Amino acid sequence: MKALIKDIMAPAVCVIQKFRKETQDTFTLELSPPEEGFSFSPGQFNMLYMYGIGEVPISISGDPADTGRIIHTIRAYGAVTSRMMTLKKQEMIGVRGPFGTHWPIEDLVGRDILLVAGGIGIAPLRPVLFHILSNRTRYGKVLLLYGERTPGDLIFRNQIESWRGRFDLELEVTVDSAREGWRGNVGVVTTLMPRIVLDPSNTAAMLCGPEIMMHYTIQELTKKGLRDDQIYISMERNMRCGIGLCGHCQLGPTFVCKDGPVFLLSKVRHLFRKREL
Repeated sequence: MKALIKDIMAPAVCVIQKFRKETQDTFTLELSPPEEGFSFSPGQFNMLYMYGIGEVPISISGDPADTGRIIHTIRAYGAVTSRMMTLKKQEMIGVRGPFGTHWPIEDLVGRDILLVAGGIGIAPLRPVLFHILSNRTRYGKVLLLYGERTPGDLIFRNQIESWRGRFDLELEVTVDSAREGWRGNVGVVTTLMPRIVLDPSNTAAMLCGPEIMMHYTIQELTKKGLRDDQIYISMERNMRCGIGLCGHCQLGPTFVCKDGPVFLLSKVRHLFRKREL
């Protein structure tokens, strides 16, 4: 991975190439990389800085093979991300990174892959799917389960429709609640579990979303025969510095920004969903 600049605490200035509104409160920023270049591994994040307002950790949601753009998909929540939602093309933003651990896709060659995304958790998992679909013959069965609050909150709609048309990807979408007109599944993402068939001896699962969603998904995967050392989760608690310096994301002896955000469940089972750590 190539960091933006040598000083990891000083943001690099990146220009917005494109601004795309995904939903009422979610948007995608496509940034131009600096001259020295930028690369990342799926699952890593950047710290995005709004001058005079603050800084937030945002997972990288683009294709790791596309080095000409830095892509972040963001749900507006709080002062910094709400201000980001007002940005326009050619405006500038500060970027530090990439930081953190990544999904172990190279270690899972030959395995079946299950991706389970809740809400904006689809964004950190999208680079995994880009990589797998670009190297499709290296992996076994691939499944994506994606749950959102309502049909209006679904992001990457065009891409999801494109993925639906593939014969080498099993994709299921659900929403927590829906009005008339929605013909898909209604219910939390775990309601999709009975629809899928897994080989518990050869499957690796990657989960990203609210902790409560991951908690119940883990329970369902355990019922299907998956062990903790076959399940990877992404945790993004209160990260502020990106390098384990400030301590805001400390989870017991673990720093989420430095030791994560991607963890093997067997390594953090005793810490998962613990409060006040």
